[in-house]
Amino acid sequence: MVLERLDVPIVLAPMAGGPSTPALAAAVAGAGGLGFLASGYLSAARTREQLAEARRLTSGPVGVNVFVPGDAAPERESLERYLERLRAWAGGVGAELGEPVRDDDDWGAKVDLLAREAVPVVSFTFGCPPPDVIERLQGAGSEVWVTVTAVDEASEAAGAGADALVVQGAEAGGHRGSFADRPDLPVDGLLPLLQTIAAKVPMPLVAAGGIATGPAVAAVLCAGAAAAQLGTAFMLCPEAGTSPAHREALRSPRSTALTRAFTGRLARGIRNDFMDRHSEGAPIAYPEVHHVTAPLRRAAREAGDADRINLWAGEAHELAEPLPAAEVVARLARGARDASARVARRLAASSR
Repeated sequence: MVLERLDVPIVLAPMAGGPSTPALAAAVAGAGGLGFLASGYLSAARTREQLAEARRLTSGPVGVNVFVPGDAAPERESLERYLERLRAWAGGVGAELGEPVRDDDDWGAKVDLLAREAVPVVSFTFGCPPPDVIERLQGAGSEVWVTVTAVDEASEAAGAGADALVVQGAEAGGHRGSFADRPDLPVDGLLPLLQTIAAKVPMPLVAAGGIATGPAVAAVLCAGAAAAQLGTAFMLCPEAGTSPAHREALRSPRSTALTRAFTGRLARGIRNDFMDRHSEGAPIAYPEVHHVTAPLRRAAREAGDADRINLWAGEAHELAEPLPAAEVVARLARGARDASARVARRLAASSR
């Protein structure tokens, strides 16, 4: 497996919407980890361009993440109430909104592309791809990983033929990778979830959620993970495409919260005015709400207005450092080794 060939058990989280770049993926891969490109919101053609650029920059392993399109239609009444409220607010502040479009994020073309390109790993978020898609990608030479947030999702992905699972805890920044969003969606902490899945679904696990330091990497490895996946920890790197306003917010002590206000899907970000103002009553309606707020967020990023941007971030965002990605990887690996050595010494002392 790819995980067994990595020099360090560090996986870059795919961060759609800007932070993920070919340069960042290549830097992590070049430092001995697994780089990732986020194809979410990109066309298949743009994904192909980014993959070519990453391959130009490194010979190390770089995977691609794909959003699985949902088939559940939003509850129209709650969506219309939310849109009416948003439009009234936008009209009062002079903000532009888009239309509630439903699309599949160029799903078929991306699967075709990745079946041709044979990247080391294709990971999926927002659901488990059908077994025939998994088999097709594996036949092309790729490993297939599936993001899971609960034991039942892990069992489903294992049964469909996935090679590894990305176990996403509640602490993670950005969208919940759950197979279906719902009002009673469980949001379990990483360590309990990781241990439970490891005990019930015996397959390689990659831990994700709130990991920002070497000791945290060591902790998830001890709890059963084969590697740690980190996203927020890399968002201040010069290679990342994080906007200036988002970078400033990451350095602040502001708390994070879960919201559907920006996209219609549950996600964790740093609290700001838009989140506080619109989270209550925000419907389960992805990607419709995402398309409605996209022009607003784009304009806010260009203007440096952090109060109208989805400031996706994990709970440990204050620990991110503005260092080159290769240095972040090296620090994480060194910190994990040192933490493991301290634990070994402590256990040895206690057994005397």
